[in-house]
Amino acid sequence: MSVPFPLERIRNIGIAAHIDAGKTTTTERILYYAGRTHKMGEVHAGEAEMDWMELEKERGITITAAATFCSWRDCQINIIDTPGHVDFTAEVERSLRVLDGVIGVFCAVRGVEPQSETVWKQAGRYKIPRIVFINKMDRTGARFEEVIEELHRRLGANATAIQIPIGSESDFVGLIDLVQMKAYLWDEDLLGARYRVTEPPEALAAKARQMRKALLERLSETDDQFLEEYLEDKPLSESRIKQVLRAATIQGKFFPVLCGAAFKNKGIQTLLDAVLDYLPSPVESGAVTAIQPNTGDYVSLIPSEDQPFAALVFKIMSDPYVGKLAYFRVYSGTLKTGATVYNATADRRERMLRLLRMHANDREQIDEVRAGDIAAAVGLKKVHTGDSLCEEKHPVLLESMVFPEPVVSIAIEPRTQADTEGLSVALRKLLDEDPTFRIRYDRDTGQTILSGMGELHLEILVQRLFREYRIEAKIGRPEVAYRETITAAAEVEGKFIRQSGGRGQYGHVVMRFEPLPTGTGFLFENKLVGGSVPKEYIPSVQKGIEEASANGVLAGYPMVDFRAILLDGSYHAVDSSEMAFRIAASMAYKIGLERAKPTILEPIMGVEIFTPEQYLGDLISDLMGRMGRVEGIEDRHGGKVVKANVALRQLFGYTTRLRSLSQGRANHTMQFAFYQPTPQSVQDEIVRKVRGVSR
Repeated sequence: MSVPFPLERIRNIGIAAHIDAGKTTTTERILYYAGRTHKMGEVHAGEAEMDWMELEKERGITITAAATFCSWRDCQINIIDTPGHVDFTAEVERSLRVLDGVIGVFCAVRGVEPQSETVWKQAGRYKIPRIVFINKMDRTGARFEEVIEELHRRLGANATAIQIPIGSESDFVGLIDLVQMKAYLWDEDLLGARYRVTEPPEALAAKARQMRKALLERLSETDDQFLEEYLEDKPLSESRIKQVLRAATIQGKFFPVLCGAAFKNKGIQTLLDAVLDYLPSPVESGAVTAIQPNTGDYVSLIPSEDQPFAALVFKIMSDPYVGKLAYFRVYSGTLKTGATVYNATADRRERMLRLLRMHANDREQIDEVRAGDIAAAVGLKKVHTGDSLCEEKHPVLLESMVFPEPVVSIAIEPRTQADTEGLSVALRKLLDEDPTFRIRYDRDTGQTILSGMGELHLEILVQRLFREYRIEAKIGRPEVAYRETITAAAEVEGKFIRQSGGRGQYGHVVMRFEPLPTGTGFLFENKLVGGSVPKEYIPSVQKGIEEASANGVLAGYPMVDFRAILLDGSYHAVDSSEMAFRIAASMAYKIGLERAKPTILEPIMGVEIFTPEQYLGDLISDLMGRMGRVEGIEDRHGGKVVKANVALRQLFGYTTRLRSLSQGRANHTMQFAFYQPTPQSVQDEIVRKVRGVSR
């Protein structure tokens, strides 16, 4: 087994961006030049090691976040390559939760795109230091400085070049490092493995000096001592500049911008150098705050092997050979194979049968994990994404992750009894893996309803059912995942009384239901005065409401954004039970929400369309015909960008329509923006359809 790297020489990084910006190609080059692989995998040829799923190879896109590792300059770099498609944003979210740094990859032609904007904001929410890699400098239309300007304008990022390209488009041959003031020129005959370091070309020397001055000025704004040195014209060594640059990057005050062309094998070695020079080790990321479940006190988890073990599970995968694989990040302590850990989230003990280091879908068995490691475990039977693992003597709960709710649903019906049994098992496994996947059973139609983040997300899940689990089933058309809420308050009582000889059932509650702001969810309050309902039955009242809220009163969609307040009630010394109060609460829910002016909510999608200008009018007319609201039109290199909000029900099949209107030259992205009440005519149609099925 290899000698472990000290914490100061570990980097946990992610590679994230919009789809087709070149994330996976960049990762493949990193692994090749670091000696982790001996062949460059190409995404377009289905050879990329990080895209190991058959569906990823076929489609040329990343579907699931893949972990790997390599070494560079006597440091270990743990890497997570994340998807770029918005339907798989949960994969990005849970990866960012456990990383110390991120490489944001941006296309030199397309610049800041919608999903790269989303990823940037996600990383900002977790306060993760970032470096920027402007990729595809070899492409026609590459525009290095304009993309940096977009980073400022669209992301509000203090992004400044620490490299500038030598040439552009087909003439891109290398770069100038502004910290070293050296030129790097790659030898194309050796797949970029060899490069020359020379003085900057004379034609670019003046520009390099100007850009270096701008870099030092920006850096001086982040450090008062450095500002003094700069203003006094003191000699600024390469090591001094790197020191200040590193500190500003780790503090989130500064985002270094690099350039290259991953597909043409240029700029990767200098990118790896920048990861080590400017992104933090686990030690520099500092202590992580957790909660002691017994006391509710906050504690700091110091990144050290000498501390009690604590880790966060961020991903679950079902493996046909070893069963459930749990990926986790260790924040403190050390753990050996075969050890027992305490799952503080589920309040249960689990045994780590095997510990693994992952390279995409390949695994390497290891004897122990230490603070700063990202690894996987076999043997954890009841673990889920977001669970905290620790020592039972030192229980801690780490902050978990919040995932968006699904917006699209499809119905699935197994063809045979054998498929019915297999489907149940397969869905449970997929549910374990994917925190944005939802399943419910429609009693009226007898169908299983699958809900996800978009049409592509559900399409991939269904394909996995067919291929990996050999399920044969009929699939319905995609439908909108509506929600229900209330718009007024109502006070009601629910009473459940049953006498059938012997002990009966008695539960009685008085409830008030009130609307809440969008996105609040469900809240329960106990405002009982006195002991009209014994304390032991109050959790049953809450549970009864929670269970009932899975089905709204208008059309059976989940009920959201409301408060249930327990005001009063009564009980029977003999006949009352938890079940009776649960049923009484659900009865109050049904009556109360019917009186509280319920309405149906629909998901509104933020749509961004890039189009050549000659098609702009037709596309806007089409959006208006879909009752969309255009929020703005921007100039973008090579065309226009239209931003609009459109109801999801109007967007099924939109890709085909967009291609038709633009002769295939426009493209779009969309992601969930917010929920809003449906128009009354649409609501009436939904209710009529659902109740027609029910009859």
